[in-house]
Amino acid sequence: MPASPSGPVTSRTRSWWGWGYTDAHPDDAECVALGALLPGTLGRPLPVPRVADLSIGRPGVTPPTALAHLVTNDPGVRAAHAMGKAYRDVIRALRGRPGRIPDLVARPTDDREVADLLDWAGGRGVAVIPFGGGSSVVGGVEYRGDDHRAVLSLDLTSMDRVLEVDTVSRSARIQSGALGPGLEAQLRPHGLTLRHFPQSFEFSTLGGWLATRAGGHYATGRTHIDDFVQSLTVVTPAGPGTSWRLPASGAGPSPDRLFLGSEGALGIITEAWMRLQERPHHKASASVAFADFQQALEAVRAIARSDLSPANCRLLDPGEALLSGASHDGSSVLVLGFESATSPVDDRLASAMDLALAHGGRGGRGGRGGHSGHGGAPAADGGVPADTAVSAWRSAFLRMPYLRDGLARMGAVVETFETAATWDRVPSLIDAVRTEVSSVASKATGHPATVNCRLTHVYPDGAAPYFTVAVAGRPGDEVRIWDDIKAAASDVLHRYRATITHHHAVGRDHRPGYDLQRPDPFALALRATKDALDPHRILNPGVLID
Repeated sequence: MPASPSGPVTSRTRSWWGWGYTDAHPDDAECVALGALLPGTLGRPLPVPRVADLSIGRPGVTPPTALAHLVTNDPGVRAAHAMGKAYRDVIRALRGRPGRIPDLVARPTDDREVADLLDWAGGRGVAVIPFGGGSSVVGGVEYRGDDHRAVLSLDLTSMDRVLEVDTVSRSARIQSGALGPGLEAQLRPHGLTLRHFPQSFEFSTLGGWLATRAGGHYATGRTHIDDFVQSLTVVTPAGPGTSWRLPASGAGPSPDRLFLGSEGALGIITEAWMRLQERPHHKASASVAFADFQQALEAVRAIARSDLSPANCRLLDPGEALLSGASHDGSSVLVLGFESATSPVDDRLASAMDLALAHGGRGGRGGRGGHSGHGGAPAADGGVPADTAVSAWRSAFLRMPYLRDGLARMGAVVETFETAATWDRVPSLIDAVRTEVSSVASKATGHPATVNCRLTHVYPDGAAPYFTVAVAGRPGDEVRIWDDIKAAASDVLHRYRATITHHHAVGRDHRPGYDLQRPDPFALALRATKDALDPHRILNPGVLID
């Protein structure tokens, strides 16, 4: 059955240069207060950048009349599509150096218009950069280089409808440009949910999640968007294709797997049939403190190996716990959450708590029942968690990108990176990253650096550590400093055979690490696939392969 057009309309203004909404950004006073936490930051914040101060040239190409109604060359729109939302993007905007700004921005409304735009771009040597919500933190939505005469940003957010809902099979056909809130709003009348809630939920699209193999709400079990895919429709320069809609198949290599994580380098994902769930009615959450981080790791491993399957199982080290307000006494904090559409989850939470306490945890507190909003930790009664640590962590989780931008205005170098490794390597990997990355950051800046860690997703055989780096930078040299820090971090990950990314995608920033990680025969096959599907080499050049 058809569903209604895309969800709630907001009058709030999205920031062209930083995270989220402009009215949620820290003001100058809050920026100064944030800067005081890092010795060596600027005395006053860098001014908020203005599009009017950018040097934006005339487009290097003109679209044909038949496509002109889909395309704009408005300077503000072009600037907003020039980069993603990584730290290096934010600081480049603050310093007035945003990189190459696309010549044009197109907003197609259906597959035929996508195909027409690709046909035109291929014939004119125009690079096409697919763009959803623009929340990439790995350089995935910007053009680097000068091999193409012009750059077209292909914004898919006008393709934002839930086209069909199959309540019998509990799945839906959804256009790829649907942003998280609009997608969920269209599913809500059917009592169903995709329940994929990355931190970027408000500002990212289904197509972006699919193209980057995004990780979301669940800390165990179904953690990646891959797990919810039933079928994909993809438009390539070589033609369109739709995979069969099936619950499972053993018929050769999966066509869907070819495009999941391809970041628009092989084709444009325009629709997907997605597996849905009933909305959860039973929820419970709690936190447990640990004096010893290694014991906390053992507790998490025990929970991950059980059959309890918590929706949330996030371990914060002492620095991360302090930063989020979950702990102020040097403890590590484990945040647990359970949810179900059909049965109470209190017994599962209690069993997980028993495992945590048996491994040295203390002071477990929690809340039960109720209905939570989107985000990381399920909430307790009425959306307000009974446990202060859970509530503090969840609030910090959603607020953190805004605070990062405030610190960037103070000249700080503040960014995150994530990975995954098997349990036998996780403890030593975390120690090595903390030691080596903080050393490189301190030497590069002359200031003390902080490197915190949390586990965002856990598996029976391993975990996904997520690191936050914070240090005062040198005015005007922040991008180079971050690139040096990131290179050092990537070296550690490679040495421990940890993935270059667990859920943030490869983009352009992770290319060196990805090239080392993938097997040579696979790289050969990927290049051949690129040649077959994108013969003019216009799709997101520089992503995945050259």
